[in-house]
Amino acid sequence: MLPWKPILRQLWLPALVFVVLLLATAGSTSFYFPPLTDVLAALWRELLHGGLVGDLLFSLRNIVLGLALATVVGVGAGLVIGEIRTLRLATGPLLDFARATPTVGFVPVIILTLGIGSGPKVFLIFLGSVWPILLNTVSGVQAINPAVHETAHGYRIPWPLRLRRVILPGALPQILAGIRVALSVAVVLMVVSEIYGSPVGLGNFILQSGSSFHVAETWAGTILIGILGYGLSVLLLLVEHRLLGWYHQRAPRVRSPRPVRTGSTESVKSNGVAV
Repeated sequence: MLPWKPILRQLWLPALVFVVLLLATAGSTSFYFPPLTDVLAALWRELLHGGLVGDLLFSLRNIVLGLALATVVGVGAGLVIGEIRTLRLATGPLLDFARATPTVGFVPVIILTLGIGSGPKVFLIFLGSVWPILLNTVSGVQAINPAVHETAHGYRIPWPLRLRRVILPGALPQILAGIRVALSVAVVLMVVSEIYGSPVGLGNFILQSGSSFHVAETWAGTILIGILGYGLSVLLLLVEHRLLGWYHQRAPRVRSPRPVRTGSTESVKSNGVAV
């Protein structure tokens, strides 16, 4: 069953903003802020007859590949680092330094050394997205109740099985939170990498449209990037509710016992049954 309430909570504000922009720009004569209807018409025209579909697929492929690679590496390394205290203490300064370093600064170097193909962009998205996932995974492993570890040790569960059946499910809420953060980073890096050096992609489409003073097409590309990022975010929310049904489910309310009446021979047990 789809979580419609969380989806509606996610969609009402964008729908309201869309209606407000539609009404506010209806009679606009500004060159830089054309009516939203013109922007949507340009978006539809480029999707049908232009090369915007190819740009969209190229950018989407880079995001999915880079984020998938970052998830595999970040979760795998985070589980091991979070479980082994010595390794966690040794890698702490390095992880903090890597997190504080802006990945956008590597864009010219990566493009200069690796070229302008799809591979450098996937690597750049991976490089920027892996740190939120890795750090959230480490934090999720540390947040597991120590009693759970003691129980697993008491039953002598092998470490690979404990990692897969105990630690990974316990850290999964924070892992998915890290993936949501990494998704926004991936969209930004996708746009920046395609603006700096790419013959195709949504970032290149925005750059070429802006350089040619096609304002409606520039806004159309920007809106499409927002729709792409938001669609991936909602899809990730659906996956999260599918995987973490036990985490989002509200605990049943316990029926409170009836109060004991003074002067009566009846008493009430904690389960509400009178004896």
